[in-house]
This record gives sequence, structure tokens and C-alpha cells, in this order.
Amino acid sequence: MGNPKIMSHLFRHQYGKMIAALTRIFGPSKLEIIEDAVQDTFIKAMVAWREGIPENPEGWLMTAAKNRAIDLFRKLSADEKRVLKIDSGTSAIALGEVFLESEIDDAQLRMIFMACHPSINPRDQIAFALKTISGFSSKEIASALLLKDETIKKRLVRARKSIASLDLEFKIPQGADLPPRLNRVLEVLYLIFNEGFHSGRKEILVRKELCGEALRFCQMLLNNPFTKTPDAYALFALMCFHSARLESKVNAQNEIVDLKNQDRSKWYFPLVAIGNEAMSNAVESGEFSTYHYEAAIAAEHLKAKSFEATDWEKILQYYKQLFEINPTVFNMLNIAIVKLQIGKLDKAFQNLEKIQPSDLEQRAYLYFGTKAEYYILKGDKKKAISSIEEALKLVKNDVEKAYLQRKKQRWENQEA
Repeated sequence: MGNPKIMSHLFRHQYGKMIAALTRIFGPSKLEIIEDAVQDTFIKAMVAWREGIPENPEGWLMTAAKNRAIDLFRKLSADEKRVLKIDSGTSAIALGEVFLESEIDDAQLRMIFMACHPSINPRDQIAFALKTISGFSSKEIASALLLKDETIKKRLVRARKSIASLDLEFKIPQGADLPPRLNRVLEVLYLIFNEGFHSGRKEILVRKELCGEALRFCQMLLNNPFTKTPDAYALFALMCFHSARLESKVNAQNEIVDLKNQDRSKWYFPLVAIGNEAMSNAVESGEFSTYHYEAAIAAEHLKAKSFEATDWEKILQYYKQLFEINPTVFNMLNIAIVKLQIGKLDKAFQNLEKIQPSDLEQRAYLYFGTKAEYYILKGDKKKAISSIEEALKLVKNDVEKAYLQRKKQRWENQEA
């Protein structure tokens, strides 16, 4: 059989393309048949490639998928064949052209918008997007979203049923329908990226594959003249800036390396340059979203030659502007953290007093971790250790727990 790693790579990168292309042909209501056809194609490939993988495996898979589509077309009853009427009107396209690279990109973009359709339960949208566009298994999605495999399977079934029963169109919205739909697409991509950048999984902190998929989806938006909006550019810039630091977040021992101690030589500045270019496009309109401010904050960290050289005052201003348009407890907490960095301890504490830890849900440990930093800076080691013990009770991620335990031990070993 062909190299398992190569097969896995091909499945991950070709699955979504094949699903999107076949959905363009058969229509969203046939998703279950389409997914079966793609699975069949990969099974066929595993058998056919026992003696070696062909020179152009992507082309082989697409050709096999196209042939499988024709087989399915012949098997469908006459009344079902109406879904194949893609050769009339403004969407006119020949069957063979569906498999051109440009048309596959267009089909994948349509799939993203369909996955984020308001008629689909918001809880089901991310799971459906990761399954149909990225080829993630239900187990992988369950692991990423901290849910049971059966829960994900139910969400996928529910999403397919919603699509079929509502006869959703496989298209990119136009006119007044586009902005609200695009906003939801950006929200879903933001959530996917964040799960990769700061995973909720117990044993791992960073999931690069989720970050990569979110970046790829966002790039698709920027390749389309109707969806390359300032907000999309800003989100892409934010993802680039954060991704540039991925290699330095965790060391070889799978230990967290905080921003202060990260090896800045590991930061990938070619990706920063791409983010800077996207940010230039993002600010042209002069109207700024949460993505703009978050990207600006991330950029400030990357500009600094060292942690001590960080322009914390500028970052504080960005967080205040962010809080004005998005007054969340997380942004309030971040304002407190920045104030600690610039020595405004009492003002930081005032911000902390406005926060109910339970409002941070699974991230409530961050509140107590910040409070511990406040007390250590105030010279109250006893309260600092007490606060970090509260954080340790709440943190779920093993890597973060070990980080907090090391910090607690370091404080305990310090001379009074």
C-alpha cells in the first residue's frame, strides 16, 4: 500500500475539494451520497496504489471522483437528475469544468457559506465545516471541540438534514444578504483558528492543523472579489501574526513558553510580512472591527525586539478601543494584564474586581492566574500562591497546569 503519511496528507487536502466539486454537480441535498462517493474513491486509491503512488495523485483522485460522479449520475432516478442542471443561466458550467482548479476553489467557498448558513444550528456549523471542507473525522472534530464522538456525529447528521429539508442553495450570497453571512463565516473561521492556537484539549496546547485550515479558508475569501473585505483582511492578518509565533509557544518538552521567555528568533517573519500586507489592505476603509484591533495588538508584540521593549501603552490603548466595540470579560481581563505590565497595579485590580470568574467559563483559571500575578507584584506571596492554587483547581489543559505548577513552585522556593 502507498505511504500512509502521504495518503493521510492527500485525504486531508483533497477530501474537501472533491466534496465541494461533487456538491456543485449534485446539489447539497445529496451530501450523504457525495461523501460515500469520495470515501469510495480513497478506498479505490489505496488498492490501486499498492505498488506505488502515481506521479500526479491529486489528478488521479479528481479523475476518479469525476468518474464516480458520472456513475452516480447514471444510477439516480429521473426525478433526481434535476439537481444536475448546472448548464443554464448565470451559473452555466460544463461537467468537466467543475474539476478545474479555479472552479474547485469557487465550490469550496460556496461550501463555506453553506456551512455557515443561518438555518444551520450555530453549534453544528463548525463541525460541519471541518468535516466537509477539511476532511476531519468525527473523532478528530470531537477531540478539537472537547465533545463526544457521538455528539459530533449527531451534529453532522442534523446539519445534513437541515440542508436537505430546507433545500439550501449552493452559492455565495449576493447584495444585502452577503455582509451578515460573511460576518458569520469570519466568526466560524476565528473560532476554528483559536481552537488551534490555544487548544481546549487536555494534553496538547497547539493544534497547527486547525490554524492552517482557518488560514486556508480565509485565503479563499481574499481570492474572491466580493468577499475580500477589510474585516476578512484583518482576520487573515491576525491569523498570520499569531501563526508566526506558533513554533515558540511550546518547547521540546511540551512545556509552555510564555511571551516573555519565547525565543524570538523562532518567530517566522515571512508570515509576519504577509500579515502586514493584509493589514495594509484592512485599514484602507478607515473602519475598524474587533479583528483590526486584535491584529494591531498582535503586531505590536511582533515589532518589539524584546519583551521589555514592548510598547505596552499602545497595546493598552488598542485594548481599550477593542473593549468599546466588544465589551467582553476576556477583553476586560486583558486590560488588567496589560496594566500589570506597566505597573498600574491598583487600576489593574479595579478591572479584576469587575470580573466574575464564572463568566470566563472554561478559561476561569486565567482570572486567578492574573490575580496571582497582581499579588506577587504587590509583594504578597501568600495571596499569590493562594490565587494560583485556585487557578490549578480549574485548569483542564495538562500543559497549562504544568506551567502554573512550575510558577507556584518557583514562588514557594523564593526567599521570603
